[in-house]
Amino acid sequence: MSEPATVDTALKKLVGDKTAKALATHLDLHTAGDLVYHFPRRYDERGEHTDIRSLDVGEQVTVLAQVQRTAVRPMRQRRGNLLEVTVGDGSGGVLTLTFFGNQAWRERELRPGRWGLFAGKVTEFRGKRQLNGPEYVLLGEGGDGEAAVSDEIEEFAGALIPVYPAAAAVPTWVIARCVRVVLDTFTPPDDPLPGTVRASRKLVGLGTALTEIHRPSSKEELHRARRRLKWDEAFAVQLTLVQRKHRAADWPARPRPARSGGLLDAFDARLPYELTAGQRDVGVEIAADLAAPHPMHRLLQGEVGSGKTVVALRAMLQVVDAGGQAALLAPTEVLAAQHYRGMLDLLGPLGRAGELGSAEHATRVELVTGSLGAAARRRALGEVASGAAGIVLGTHALLYEGVDFADLGLVVVDEQHRFGVEQRDALRSKADQPPHVLVMTATPIPRTVAMTVYGDLEVSTLSQLPRGRSPIASHVVPAAEKPAYLDRAWRRLREEVTAGHQAYVVCPRIGEGPASEEEPPPVDDNGRRPPLAVTEVAPLLAEGPLHGLRIGVLHGRLPADEKDAVMRSFAAGDLDVLVATTVIEVGVDVPNATVMIVLDADRFGVSQLHQLRGRVGRGSAAGLCLLVSEAAEGSSARERLDAVASTSDGFKLAELDLEQRREGDVLGATQSGHRSHLRLLSLKRDTELIRDARAEAITLVEDDPELTRNPALAASVAALVDEDRAEYLEKG
Repeated sequence: MSEPATVDTALKKLVGDKTAKALATHLDLHTAGDLVYHFPRRYDERGEHTDIRSLDVGEQVTVLAQVQRTAVRPMRQRRGNLLEVTVGDGSGGVLTLTFFGNQAWRERELRPGRWGLFAGKVTEFRGKRQLNGPEYVLLGEGGDGEAAVSDEIEEFAGALIPVYPAAAAVPTWVIARCVRVVLDTFTPPDDPLPGTVRASRKLVGLGTALTEIHRPSSKEELHRARRRLKWDEAFAVQLTLVQRKHRAADWPARPRPARSGGLLDAFDARLPYELTAGQRDVGVEIAADLAAPHPMHRLLQGEVGSGKTVVALRAMLQVVDAGGQAALLAPTEVLAAQHYRGMLDLLGPLGRAGELGSAEHATRVELVTGSLGAAARRRALGEVASGAAGIVLGTHALLYEGVDFADLGLVVVDEQHRFGVEQRDALRSKADQPPHVLVMTATPIPRTVAMTVYGDLEVSTLSQLPRGRSPIASHVVPAAEKPAYLDRAWRRLREEVTAGHQAYVVCPRIGEGPASEEEPPPVDDNGRRPPLAVTEVAPLLAEGPLHGLRIGVLHGRLPADEKDAVMRSFAAGDLDVLVATTVIEVGVDVPNATVMIVLDADRFGVSQLHQLRGRVGRGSAAGLCLLVSEAAEGSSARERLDAVASTSDGFKLAELDLEQRREGDVLGATQSGHRSHLRLLSLKRDTELIRDARAEAITLVEDDPELTRNPALAASVAALVDEDRAEYLEKG
């Protein structure tokens, strides 16, 4: 009898060296625990059919389908025959499987009527979707070749056939076979979940859940298994967040209470407009946080143009009134410079201490970026170090050694998703005591995401737009199907310029040269043409549909002074059209810009498109955003663009974005750079479960803050939310 396997048993002891190496190389699975926690992504049933019509070109898929017919024909370009096998799923969807070379045995094996699992990458040829040389396993009768494992699958599958996240070199049925081998000798760990929680929430035991999710005896048992394993994921995240919040309450921080008759009062008195009710309410929340003896850790979210910057500036002024300094960290020099100019304009004499005409309680505002000259840098850093500069704005250059603050009381992080954990933490570490932290984002965050990812932050939302903001109409321009629509888009842009307005043209790529963070690679895995590039599109527009207009170019590879000069020219109205990358995504504020044309719009994410179009309609004239795409009607890319065009509600779009993104990305797996066992939890579908897990976590942590009386649970949480992820959650 073979030795029992535990979560730490190496896979090579269980499935052999060759298979273990493939699992490690292609799927990062090394131990029995790794494999047992590699859950099926879905389940096929013999009587149910995968909808082949929903497959997208470029997808790596495994489909359950039935052979309909086969045909053999000679190849045109080389010797030999081509075997074409048509398979269908019973719903009208068909795929063509192509096999090159003389393979008569395959024709005999893949006879009409046989059902199988077919795995490969979806391509398109002459309007037909196909899989070239797919891996497959036939179900039912035994057979030759790849079908030799079908007898093992049969025993495993029963009514529900698990389909695993797989790789081309390790198809789903190989994973299923390995799981079966491991489960035959697997001894699950002791259940770490407290019995009281398990009983009150009616959760099955861990061992049962791990068996049933791979070898479900019924749909009901599968549901119970998934619910238990989802609970473990939600509970681990919530315990981590609740523990962090519990500890943070004990951290010392210097209170920064509001002061009557100071800078903030003077600023409010000179504001040329009235704050919205939302701005006032959030301002009260932040003011109370700043006056507390432990650090504020608040997330401020609001639509583009909702007035977050003014809210942040008022918080910064409260800290300056209390004798401290405030720093704002922006993701790009363009945005940092924009904030600098905008805050100087808003503050007027209040931001020019030491200059002629400055106000009585004035402070200084300094900009620190990597492109500052040596003399200007020395002067700015001296102002920061002495405390003369109460407000400091900058990019990641603020993080460098040599940038020292006299008394850093508040850190404002703009567009937090653009910074790594270490970068944000480095700025906070420049204070003697933990500073207050305000994180801002214009990407609306669904409530469940905020509850799960930002559970240790207080969340404030600005939902009102200030008076004077104009509506933005958005439309999809199907360039491939209706090229005349694209011609009309360029004419529409010219009409806006003729009316005295300005326009943006956005491209996904800069052009020749090394890739940067603001552009995707030039060619994707599906062999599509390279995304359109700023440096290539701008001259074509200047010679073609936009001939005669004043066109500027802006992207992240330009020198800082050149970027600033281009942005200033556009803001001053000296340019009609700005052809740019996503460097304009956040913070760029030109009220006279009324139209934006986004080329290859399907190459951008939902939230990114929403951010981009927020650059128009910032004045009294209505905005127009045209999303140009060659994506086919009915494709998921086109549906995504149609959804963006159909609503300006950022929270609806955030929900859509959440549906289309991997949960691991949302929960920070990408940022932490480590494998995670968070596999099943859906922030959209499991709202109630997440809320229940948080309630149980709060109760447990209040009674046992460090889980010292629940060591097995503490170990389980550490496995599900590793140290890097815990830091990500804490610092986020």
